[in-house]
Amino acid sequence: MTTFEDFHLLASVGTALDHLGWGPDDAAMRDAAPTAARGHNLVAVTPPGPVYATPAVAGALSRVGAGKLMLLLCPPAQLDEWGQLVHGLVVGSTIRSHVAAGTARAMRLIRAGEVDVLISSLSIASTLVVRSALSMDTVGSLLVAWPESWTDEEGLIPLMQDLPKEAQRIIYTANRNRVNALTERYARKALTVQMASVPTAPSPARTVSAAWEGRLRAVTDLIELLDPVSLAIWTLDRSHHRAIVERISLREPAAQLVTRGPVTAQTIIAFDLPTGERLRELAQGGEVVLLVPPGAEGYVASIADPRRPIQLPGAVDAALAAEAAQRSRIGQAIAAGGLEHSVATLAPLFERHDPVSVAAALFKLWTGSPESSATPVRQESTISRIYVGAGKKDGVTPNDLVAVLTKELKVNREKIGRIELRDSFSLIEIPTAEADQVARGLNGATIRRRRVTARVDRGRTKPGRNSRV
Repeated sequence: MTTFEDFHLLASVGTALDHLGWGPDDAAMRDAAPTAARGHNLVAVTPPGPVYATPAVAGALSRVGAGKLMLLLCPPAQLDEWGQLVHGLVVGSTIRSHVAAGTARAMRLIRAGEVDVLISSLSIASTLVVRSALSMDTVGSLLVAWPESWTDEEGLIPLMQDLPKEAQRIIYTANRNRVNALTERYARKALTVQMASVPTAPSPARTVSAAWEGRLRAVTDLIELLDPVSLAIWTLDRSHHRAIVERISLREPAAQLVTRGPVTAQTIIAFDLPTGERLRELAQGGEVVLLVPPGAEGYVASIADPRRPIQLPGAVDAALAAEAAQRSRIGQAIAAGGLEHSVATLAPLFERHDPVSVAAALFKLWTGSPESSATPVRQESTISRIYVGAGKKDGVTPNDLVAVLTKELKVNREKIGRIELRDSFSLIEIPTAEADQVARGLNGATIRRRRVTARVDRGRTKPGRNSRV
């Protein structure tokens, strides 16, 4: 009978796997765990989600030591999920893991030799390398999580180039073709494990957009909205079962929690994204609802058709509450008075434009729409873009970035070009001649009470043009 010890795994890791519901006879475990434990390169094609990387992480953890670090690179939104996965596997061992939500603590732990597994986004890892806190020479295993969903795949190349030839490369992807070049150049002779093949016939499913950290809330909102006569919640393993039970026990005590075997219920919520084959099996037992985290939309489109989206009341309520809070702040400012100077500044606009339009334009500026400013910038010979690791989700606005640049770094406002806000990062156009100096000044700056990373977005220099902040 096959055991986890046959895969060269640590006894404590094997015990943790058993607790999570994994068995040595699982196909993914049988293929990935021993390959990773022996230090070989591995490419795993699976649905996007840290839980699918459990076998490879278990194998790689079993060879941590001798001064070699295990580095996990993932999207910023998945940091907590990866942290929970690793923590669940190292319980009972002496392996020390750290989730790098910023650079300061990670720098101290690495320099003190107090971390064996570093879980980081690409931007933070790159900053640690630039600041000489992290040396790629000390990395024994590098796991890259679904790079096709990253906003800056190119930033991985410098780290891969500095990785020692003998270091292990593990790449998880939902699209094998998207990582072919990366594999051929940096992970040659890698074993390929296939779990996410495109099904011949996609299955019908309903979909709900849910952030990684918002899936538990989405489950409870779905129960309230759909009010199913019978309910099953499918997960790949048992890592979230306790949290799910605590969350739904008062709402649906008869819900089934299922990992293996057939499932039958009026509504089946897939807490983890299933393979195409597993989705087909689930769809035969009831109506399936897929929780779709950011970046997984393309994968879901490949396995599910038709797809019927569900708008959760909780999401609508949150948006309405945010809008009400903004109206309240405006009302408080009006009640406080002292607006004479502002009225005098805007008076000429009121004469030329409808006051409602003026107010709407000001609100657009206040809330930080990328296209919302109207300050022209003089033309420069070349323009570079600076990547800043904070965006809309952090509450950052163009005005915040301009304030840091002009007040703290003393950058001439006329040299600040277009500011593009994304969910988790921002891009600022700056004349190329000054871009490196500005990026160094921004790196480590505090914006909205958060320390940010910054770097020049290499390879994206373009001819100068009139831009707008």
